[in-house]
Amino acid sequence: MRFFTKWTKKKLKAIDFFKYIGPGILVTVGFIDPGNWASNIAAGSTYGYKLLWMVTLSTLMLIMLQHNAAHLGIVTGKCLSEAATQYMPVAVKNIVLATAVAAAVATAMAEILGGAIALQMLFHLPIKIGAFLVLAFVLFMQFTNSYRKIEKIIIGFVSIIGISFLVEIALAKIDFGQAAVGWVMPVFPKNSMPIIMSVLGAVVMPHNLFLHSEIIQSRQWNLKDEVVIKKQLKYEFLDTLQSMLIGWAINSAMILMAAATFFQNHTVVTELSQAQLMLKPLLGNGAALIFAIALLFAGIASSITAGMAGGSIFAGIFGKPYDIEDKHTKMGILITMVVGGLVILFISNPFQGLVYSQMLLSIQLPFTIFTQIYLTSSKKVMGKFANSKLDKAVLWIIGIVVAVLNIALIVSYFI
Repeated sequence: MRFFTKWTKKKLKAIDFFKYIGPGILVTVGFIDPGNWASNIAAGSTYGYKLLWMVTLSTLMLIMLQHNAAHLGIVTGKCLSEAATQYMPVAVKNIVLATAVAAAVATAMAEILGGAIALQMLFHLPIKIGAFLVLAFVLFMQFTNSYRKIEKIIIGFVSIIGISFLVEIALAKIDFGQAAVGWVMPVFPKNSMPIIMSVLGAVVMPHNLFLHSEIIQSRQWNLKDEVVIKKQLKYEFLDTLQSMLIGWAINSAMILMAAATFFQNHTVVTELSQAQLMLKPLLGNGAALIFAIALLFAGIASSITAGMAGGSIFAGIFGKPYDIEDKHTKMGILITMVVGGLVILFISNPFQGLVYSQMLLSIQLPFTIFTQIYLTSSKKVMGKFANSKLDKAVLWIIGIVVAVLNIALIVSYFI
């Protein structure tokens, strides 16, 4: 009887945890987007397994940052943009949130572009027509679906992407010995800083920090009950952890695939469509088709979350939460998605456009990180749930590392 009681309690806890799954997956799709594909394939095809460590480092940073952003949303009931509007000096707030909107636009551009490239691979559609189709479909999804419906759709998309890369990895001949070293040993090959920074910007994305602080509130828990807050913080971390590890695995798989198929054959990939065509003789027609389908789902899913993030940031500027019925949210989504789509009209090299968009995200990232640290360390904002000394130390180290890498990127252009 005692055994049955213990087993029942464990089962109930497991069921309870599943209530909290969703926000982490929505964030995960943001860092397995087409921009990541371009950055990771560039890293793997150019440097083999040597830059895998950047995926590991970025994911470790991401786990801490995303948990901290969700922490803010759970405790205050406000997203990062709303909290910045309420608690920061106006001039500073305006700079941070204006650059955050720009980062969301750059993200949306990369996601829409990735989906358009996939449509070109599958149906030979021109990039601009494909971009328009992706944009129209994503706007329809954003304006007609609730959080919970979108969560289910995104979980399905992520599953398809993950299974696709498992198949690709099974077909490729991976040197897991070199990969094991690459995951843990930092190296800086000559001229690698732009790609290193694009990988960082592709994994630790500013818009995802804003998004996580917003969507964690979609459950509408009782924020006045301290027991509920502590319970939500506990399960949220588990959701974040397992979601970020899924993202780490998929990002690693992209580099592994590129290293095994392109680097080993001394081929540097300069276009995603080129990568798909090159997979045909190396892995067969099936691998190329899987690549294109997975890219399409990645582009659509990440476009949805980019628009949601843009809507959240823009609404927060006016002190409003994300609400698809609110004009500020609608305006934020339209600015993010439409401007992102228009930028595609002026891009001559889609692959380079994807890589550079991720570099721009990494440059904005310190603004968001230091804003988040300020807010989550403030007792005025967080009360007794403000960051501990250890949390602050870890977050500051992450912020400084990101800032130093950005400086190194700028210096690399003058050397």
